[in-house]
Amino acid sequence: MGLFDKFKMGLAKTQARLVHEIKRIVTRSPKLTPEALAELEQALIAADLGTAMTGQIIAAVKAAYETQGGAGLDYLAVARATIEKNLTSVRTGLIQAASGPTVVSIVGVNGTGKTTTSAKLAAFIQTRGQVALLAACDTFRAAAIEQLKLWGQRLKVEVIAGNYGADAAAVAHDAVSAAQARGADYLFIDTAGRLHTKHNLMQELQKLHRVIGRQQAGAPHEVLLVLDGSTGMNALNQAREFNKIVPLTGLIVTKLDGTSKGGMVVAIQQELGLPVKFIGLGEQADALQPFDAQAFARALLEEPG
Repeated sequence: MGLFDKFKMGLAKTQARLVHEIKRIVTRSPKLTPEALAELEQALIAADLGTAMTGQIIAAVKAAYETQGGAGLDYLAVARATIEKNLTSVRTGLIQAASGPTVVSIVGVNGTGKTTTSAKLAAFIQTRGQVALLAACDTFRAAAIEQLKLWGQRLKVEVIAGNYGADAAAVAHDAVSAAQARGADYLFIDTAGRLHTKHNLMQELQKLHRVIGRQQAGAPHEVLLVLDGSTGMNALNQAREFNKIVPLTGLIVTKLDGTSKGGMVVAIQQELGLPVKFIGLGEQADALQPFDAQAFARALLEEPG
């Protein structure tokens, strides 16, 4: 299955609702009346595309209508092109350190899928013929350590772990040392879930980053926030607040395969200027896919057929 097909399958719920609404509005009102524009705006907002992106799409639709009229105007193509243009404006690939292992810190609130995402990133690195290590730095949730170890066994990826309740920064320190000693290309650090409102937990995350920064210059090279796609625009608040505490380099959006709120990917990237680097479209190891703006825009707004 190609990348577009995976995106299309994962975004089916969002796509079905959004395309249906746009076609219903256009079919009922071939002329672009103020009422039709208001309905179109409402449909885009309901898909969690955000006010900024919605405004750009509405402006593009009006401009196209004024240029060529309603006959034959493909509203879906206009919206698709507008979204794709915005999403391709930022770099989406994983950073790679100039020397030594690339250290990637995986952060986010509880329940977004950080542990599973860390393992899937390691699997992705293996497909590129590179060596990955995993660090179990969620020492608050005992099951997280065991979960990551099970993934490690399944993928044949070494997991650096301490005991439940251990100092997460100390585990991270040991993991960086191990990655350097083994000549690993990437080290993925699974951190504990934390609310951005919990000051002490955010301070602990800052400490972890300071420790690995002393261990290797420039680390962490990536700080990726994992967001649950089914939470829609609530994820935007999480991204905004985490970015204030630990400057983020990118986003990973999970659980998009079961939601009609897939447009939030566009809204968050639009507002924060942070690249969406991967999206999660299922449970399997290969269900975490590198983000592709063109494939995403097509899957979101292409008519079924």
